[in-house]
Amino acid sequence: MLGLGLVQVPPVRYRDPSAAIMTDPRVAESKRYCGNCGEPVGRGRDGTPGRTEGFCRNCGTAFSFSPKLKPGDLVAGQYEVLGCLAHGGLGWIYLARDRNVSQRWVVLKGLLDTGDTDALTASAAERAHLAEAQHANIVKIYNFVEHRDPRTGAMVGYIVMEYVGGQSLKDILLERRALEGPNAALPLPQVIAYALELLRALDYLHGLGVLYCDLKPDNAIQSGDELKLIDLGGVRGMDDHDSAIFGTVGYQAPEIAERGPTIASEIFTVGRTLAVLSFPFKGYTGTYATTLPPRADVDVLARHESYDRLLRRATHPEPEQRFADADEMSDQLVGVLREVLAAEDGQERPGTSNLFGPERYPLDLEATAPEADGAPILAMTAADAAAALPVPLVDGADPAAGFLAGLTARGLPDMANALSNAPVRSPEVTLMLARVHIELGQGAKARRLLDEFGKRHPGDWRIGWYRGLDALAHGGFDEAATRFDEVYARKPGEAAVKLACAVAHEQAGRPREAARLYDMVWRTDRAYVSAAFGLARAHLALGDRAAAIAVLDSVPPSSSFRVPAQVAAVATAVRGRDDGRLTDRDLLAAGQRLDAVRLDPERRELLATEVCEAALRLLRARPPGAPRPYGASAPQLLGVALAEDDVRRRLERGYRELAGLTRPRDAKAAFVNRANAVRPRTLL
Repeated sequence: MLGLGLVQVPPVRYRDPSAAIMTDPRVAESKRYCGNCGEPVGRGRDGTPGRTEGFCRNCGTAFSFSPKLKPGDLVAGQYEVLGCLAHGGLGWIYLARDRNVSQRWVVLKGLLDTGDTDALTASAAERAHLAEAQHANIVKIYNFVEHRDPRTGAMVGYIVMEYVGGQSLKDILLERRALEGPNAALPLPQVIAYALELLRALDYLHGLGVLYCDLKPDNAIQSGDELKLIDLGGVRGMDDHDSAIFGTVGYQAPEIAERGPTIASEIFTVGRTLAVLSFPFKGYTGTYATTLPPRADVDVLARHESYDRLLRRATHPEPEQRFADADEMSDQLVGVLREVLAAEDGQERPGTSNLFGPERYPLDLEATAPEADGAPILAMTAADAAAALPVPLVDGADPAAGFLAGLTARGLPDMANALSNAPVRSPEVTLMLARVHIELGQGAKARRLLDEFGKRHPGDWRIGWYRGLDALAHGGFDEAATRFDEVYARKPGEAAVKLACAVAHEQAGRPREAARLYDMVWRTDRAYVSAAFGLARAHLALGDRAAAIAVLDSVPPSSSFRVPAQVAAVATAVRGRDDGRLTDRDLLAAGQRLDAVRLDPERRELLATEVCEAALRLLRARPPGAPRPYGASAPQLLGVALAEDDVRRRLERGYRELAGLTRPRDAKAAFVNRANAVRPRTLL
């Protein structure tokens, strides 16, 4: 499952347990701090080593950095200690053998509040149901046991877990930095693949009513092609408001001290873990302990806007503004992953949205019909754009979901009448009626419905979406861009939202910003053909015809919109070319495109005459006696030589064919007159 089949994550070799035992288990003095007040303890002076056990000078709390268990100790009459594996926030972690179950390797780790018998009992009871947890991304818990501390005589509690032989994400990062330098980071797709697994694990724990509390790269281990959360000693029940809070500076949410752990604080730790793994995050435990550096200062954030937005929502200072749960964040992260992969290798990564349906129809298809006399190459009205954008999916749990499913085939007036008389005014009925009013041009009615909906559901992201749609349909392009941008900040993995942002920026006269967003959508998922036409329009607005044609050519042959795209490419190549930049190559390419598409006779001849008119202008503008760019023999353009008399004859024939295909008498006469005007001079 690691990477969802989208990312190839290098496997980590299984590490033999005996090779993982520390030969000299010590905690470096620089890492010794009081567990109560955080002050440094156990530090040496004047060349004398610091004590590994004692009392904090600041608050008097006892500290001990010596292992409580030694090799050969038998814990609970079952687990034979072999040595120390590491030192964590709760003390030493030990490797042991289970004498009662096939001599299997196990890990022993101390529990919170082990010096307090009552706290130990409550803590163990709270965690006992975790022994029943079964999830591929969570280390298996076998048992909870007690063992007497030989130093104090107190009973110490331990959690017994499976041994996971591999590397922690922290070690994988450090190994990369050892090879590539201190500023190295893990590849972003790999980091996202890890995060998706971590979110799956957290979502499972949250379903059990448990908060993990201390997610960080140290506490996730990759073994082979699997990732597991380890170190469940600090978990806490969602309804527990009294137990000690455990976390790590740089990962812990800022509101923990006041509100305690929540799902929102768990989401914060995922965002911080993503950040630490994906870029050299200097100051993440100091200057940026609860914030992110400016986007412009971090290369990976500057290159991947949607990833930056995802991180900033996950780590928002206000818990209510973060992702609602692990499942929502995971859903958006998958969309961001597809976009990142497409940006890195140029290959599309289509996917199905859980929030939006497909685009209703590609924008601009009618505008690609060829017309002479200075008609725009590509055009789009704001009302058409608002009607064509994808529609948020109906919540299947809504009481009126079945009723709404039967309305999609109706016309807008009929839908408005049916929705107004719906058997129940559910949330989805209100939103659909608002959308219908927007498309009917009844913005005031739509806004009243959205105001009503907002009072009942103030946090629903669709309020911003439909307000943006209303603004777009009625010419409030800057407001639409702002509304859609707010939705983008909440739903950074949704292609439909970026498409809407692009449309709003285009209508507001910002083609460069529109082009950037259209490109993000098109390179990720070629099902959004509107993005291709929008990107072509933006390139044209920026004066880059070649880029516009290249985008239209990228509509795949398998698409049902390949023909309209090729028609638009032909028109783009020749229409309005009075800038003196039209070349023979442009003409010949346009002719080849036109020869390759199947069109009705009238549309084909309209386009053919446009191409030939452009060719005639080019040939007539060439000075007499000027050398031909293609040599002595003229190439073929739409079945005739690229020479003035031949092109004139082809134009004459085309105009007369159009006259025969056109019904209005004045239009027939106009084509006949044009045919007579363009024919080559003859004696007859």
